[in-house]
Amino acid sequence: MSIQLGASHYWGSTPALSLEEAYGTCEAITRHYSKSFYFATAFLPEEKRHAIRAFYAFCRWSDNIVDEPAQPLGYSLEGWAAEARGEADESHPVLLAWHDLRQRYALSEEIIDELLAGMRMDLTVTRYSTFEALWLYCYRVASTVGLLSMQIIGHEEGATPYAITLGVALQLTNILRDVGDDARRGRIYLPLAELEACGLTEQDILDGRCDARYQTLMRFQIARAQRLYDEAWPGIARLHPEGRLAVATAATAYRAILPAIERNGYDNHHRRAQVSLARKLAMLPRLWWQVRFL
Repeated sequence: MSIQLGASHYWGSTPALSLEEAYGTCEAITRHYSKSFYFATAFLPEEKRHAIRAFYAFCRWSDNIVDEPAQPLGYSLEGWAAEARGEADESHPVLLAWHDLRQRYALSEEIIDELLAGMRMDLTVTRYSTFEALWLYCYRVASTVGLLSMQIIGHEEGATPYAITLGVALQLTNILRDVGDDARRGRIYLPLAELEACGLTEQDILDGRCDARYQTLMRFQIARAQRLYDEAWPGIARLHPEGRLAVATAATAYRAILPAIERNGYDNHHRRAQVSLARKLAMLPRLWWQVRFL
């Protein structure tokens, strides 16, 4: 299935969709684009599961507008952002479901603005000089997702710092997995100062070099991501109990990408690190036991 899952035939003269149809399309988008997220969210109660997957579909569609400009998605990012903040478009399933969940869970407008600001960064920023600069990007595109998801799942006071840290860990994992794909788009998310410290240049990344210098850089980045996951883990105890297993599963499944990169010899230029369904299923008994005693 391609992005045509919800492209040009969702506006114009298209008749209004029902909420059930809209949420069904969001389910399909989530299942297609992120098997790990779809797997993890299966452990949420039905209403929250549909809401979280609709939220993922909104983020995914937004990303595609930025990453796949040649596709007939019907919106510029600014037009999409305006629709996201305006009235519900009953001809577009993602927007229809988004407006429903946004109102139902009273999602923070300030955090939504930060999320959209992060997506705008991908239109103009293709390099990050330091990790501090990259942290802001990770916060905007990923930590905000965690903060908004908490409003759907439910949480207690003190959860926010952990959600921010987990978001950065997840986004850093995505960056490490997708170095090659991003380089082919002309983007380098790895901090340039850290490339230089390992004796690498921007051109080395664009050329897909995977030598000893690059492996040193990857070991450093993976160790940082692992520390962030460790720091974020206690925050799961501050979520509503019915959401803890889903978040723990998502964090663990994404974290498992890091050793997959190692098994691939740190070659994330030409090989995509993946976590099999069998490996994800094998994680569940231990996760269930850990979450039970949080």
